[in-house]
Amino acid sequence: MQSTVIRIVLEKIAHVGRSDEGQDLLEYGLLAALIAVFAIGAVGTVGNVINTIFWQTIAVASSF
Repeated sequence: MQSTVIRIVLEKIAHVGRSDEGQDLLEYGLLAALIAVFAIGAVGTVGNVINTIFWQTIAVASSF
């Protein structure tokens, strides 16, 4: 019984390896995820820089 299940699983894995129907969708998904990671990092960095610049401006203006 167990060897039959293992054989079926291995056949399914082999079929997935040969099938390229979902390959384009997977590539687009990975590309979108990579772009999202870089966009989140860039927005976070730019946001911190802008926040620092504004707080420095406020600190200097409030010292007068």
